[in-house]
Amino acid sequence: MTVPGQRTSASGLLPTDTTQDVRARQAQLAVLPIGSLEQHGAHLPLTTDTVIACTIAAEIAARRPVQLLPPLTISCSHEHAAWPGTVSISARTLYAVVTDIAASLRRSGVSTLILVNGHGGNYVLRNVVQESADTGTRMALFPGSADWDAARARAGVRTTLHSDMHAGEIETSLLLHAHPELVGPGHKSADHLADDRRHLLTLGMAPYTESGVIGRPSLATAAKGRELLAGLAEAFDAYAELLS
Repeated sequence: MTVPGQRTSASGLLPTDTTQDVRARQAQLAVLPIGSLEQHGAHLPLTTDTVIACTIAAEIAARRPVQLLPPLTISCSHEHAAWPGTVSISARTLYAVVTDIAASLRRSGVSTLILVNGHGGNYVLRNVVQESADTGTRMALFPGSADWDAARARAGVRTTLHSDMHAGEIETSLLLHAHPELVGPGHKSADHLADDRRHLLTLGMAPYTESGVIGRPSLATAAKGRELLAGLAEAFDAYAELLS
């Protein structure tokens, strides 16, 4: 029996700052990418959401002085549990980890934290940000739905956000642009739509897709990914101004 070799991670996803670098930058804003480890069909890796969150965070860090943190790579992916490779933690654990990171940053003098979320199932992050007002840390969750809408329009993405739920036009385009080596064959024939998902939280994704894809990856291009990323980076300017 032939066992497939282990795929290695894309280069450039982890910050390489030294403590001297952080001291010299004197950033008052930290950026935390939050991804997941979950199935993304046959053409994208389990780490897709983490790669995307890191890519967006790196684009933000290239435009202003921030303390770029390494990503949280496992989060709340329970709806994907039917597929091999998916690993989750509880919402309460994710809540605790993020609030602990915020407290640690406060002790080092950084009182603003942006959560760059790459996985839509991390609902608890909204509560973390909502409750941060009384903690001494100012927080924001990025990108929001309006940010995605503006980036989609700029890039000419044809699938709606609701229809393009998972491993579709948006995610495949972003990886085709930023990390094309991670996009496997087959995305041109992997389209699957399931707009009526009213019982998703109760049943998970398995009743709505056999492949794990909900969206239209056949429409993905690297050019769309480039414009999506540029649109999100531009949208972040409003967050930086608000929290400055």
